[in-house]
Amino acid sequence: MIQIEVKEFQELSTKELHDILRLRSQIFVVEQDCIYEDVDGKDGKALHVIGKKEGEIVAYARIFKSGDYFGEAGIGRVAVKKNQRKYGYGRDIMKASIAAVERYFNESVIRVSAQLYLERFYHSLGFEQVAEGYLEDGIPHIGMVLKK
Repeated sequence: MIQIEVKEFQELSTKELHDILRLRSQIFVVEQDCIYEDVDGKDGKALHVIGKKEGEIVAYARIFKSGDYFGEAGIGRVAVKKNQRKYGYGRDIMKASIAAVERYFNESVIRVSAQLYLERFYHSLGFEQVAEGYLEDGIPHIGMVLKK
C-alpha cells in the first residue's frame, strides 16, 4: 500500500523534488531510451501527486488545470518505479490523480497523452481515445479523455 500526497511545486522538499526528477529520468530517459527534456518548465504550474512506500517515492504523476497544459485538465508524467509495478501502484496513482483533478480544479474532463502500449490500462480507468496516434519524443502515443 502507498500513501498518497498532493503538493504544489513550492511545497515539495528539495529531497522530494530530487527523487521525483530521478524517478522520471530513470523511466522516461533511461528505461525508455528517450532523449528529451523532462524538466520542461511546467512543474511550477502542476500539482504533484506523490505515492510513497516506507518514505520512498515509488509512484508519481503531475496534474494540470485546463489551459495550463491541454485545453482540458490533464494528467502526465505518470511513473511507477520499475521494481514496484507488480503491486498496481499505477492504478492507485491514476485514481488519486483523477480524484485530485476533481477536488482541486473542480473539473470533470481530463486528458492524457498516453503511450500507445498503455491504451488498455487507461481505457480500464474510463479514458476513451479521441485522437489518432502520433509520435511524441519517438514513442507512439494517443490522445485520450475521461469524462466524469
